Amino acid sequence: MATLVLDNGAYTAKIGYSQEKVSVIPNCQFRSKTSRLKTFTANQLDEIKDPSGLFYILPFQKGYLVNWDVQRKVWDHLFGKEMFKVEFADTSIVITEPYFNFSSIQESMNEILFEEYQFQSALRINAGSLSAHHYFHTNPSVICCVVVDSGFSFTHVAPYCRSRKMKEGIRSQLHVMDETHVINQVKEDVCYVSQQFYKDMEIAQMKGEENTVMKDYVLPDFSSIKKGFCKPLEEMVFSGKYKTGEQILRLVNERFAVPEMLFHPADIGIQEMGIPEAIVDSIQSLPEEMQPHFYQNIILTGGNTLFPGFRERLEAELRSLAPAYLPVSVRLPANPICYSWEGGKLLAHSPDYDEIVVTREDYEENGHCICEEKFDI
Repeated sequence: MATLVLDNGAYTAKIGYSQEKVSVIPNCQFRSKTSRLKTFTANQLDEIKDPSGLFYILPFQKGYLVNWDVQRKVWDHLFGKEMFKVEFADTSIVITEPYFNFSSIQESMNEILFEEYQFQSALRINAGSLSAHHYFHTNPSVICCVVVDSGFSFTHVAPYCRSRKMKEGIRSQLHVMDETHVINQVKEDVCYVSQQFYKDMEIAQMKGEENTVMKDYVLPDFSSIKKGFCKPLEEMVFSGKYKTGEQILRLVNERFAVPEMLFHPADIGIQEMGIPEAIVDSIQSLPEEMQPHFYQNIILTGGNTLFPGFRERLEAELRSLAPAYLPVSVRLPANPICYSWEGGKLLAHSPDYDEIVVTREDYEENGHCICEEKFDI
């Protein structure tokens, strides 16, 4: 029996059989602003000559799966003959969903997995729980950790003790992202987390070569330039008047102001805690004798954690907020985007896997209540 692991993120789906490697695929459809009739699904994006006018149609909104039509099309594509060729009757699926997912969404998920696709068995679980499983598996002497999952639409802070999540400590932050494919690429290529925000702001206002923050980003034209890139320093024209005819996007404080929202959302008028405060608030809600263990085992997952300087800034801010006598350690795994998927792969091979899944037979006999009983969402 095969086990398919699907970390179904709001921006990318991380998918693969538990015996194989992971593939990271856009979890959305794309429609072109010009020919609205043509829709592309998931990795069909690679076939498009000019993705500049494309906009995303996302299954997720505000962190929750609401657009089932789009999600079904993406899953049909992933499970179908072009991709994973799933033999549903002989396949078990591990699939992720957000914390505190609405029960109506959970029920739709059960129906689609068991009634439409007819998987042999399924395990619905939070991505953070898979990351915690991964962390405890690789650090067997550790009993507590905090999983910080910062992705496209949400940042979740979730404490775990001996593989059980401590619900009273979960904190969430919503990100309002609405961008095109090209702008998202720019963000990935040039943004970084400032270690000294006000100092960088001063540098960003300087003229000429003294302004070490400024970058000129060459936008793709999709004929000769397939993918955008930063102009090397020696080719930068500080006046901004290029003779080359390329389309240039000059970025200055935008480079660090975008990720800054994760640390200080109040600066742009969003009244919620930044990630450092959310972590401290989470840990302080837990039993006092366990708190030192949590501060020493903070694990970062999700695409935002790849911004240069993210880990260092988070550790520095936590150091200033946490009690002085407690050591603080923030860890960034080699591949934070696939960390929870790898945890799902480990879980699929664990001896008690068969006890935690719901089989199609169980579901046909008992309906949603058996899933509610077994899955701790």
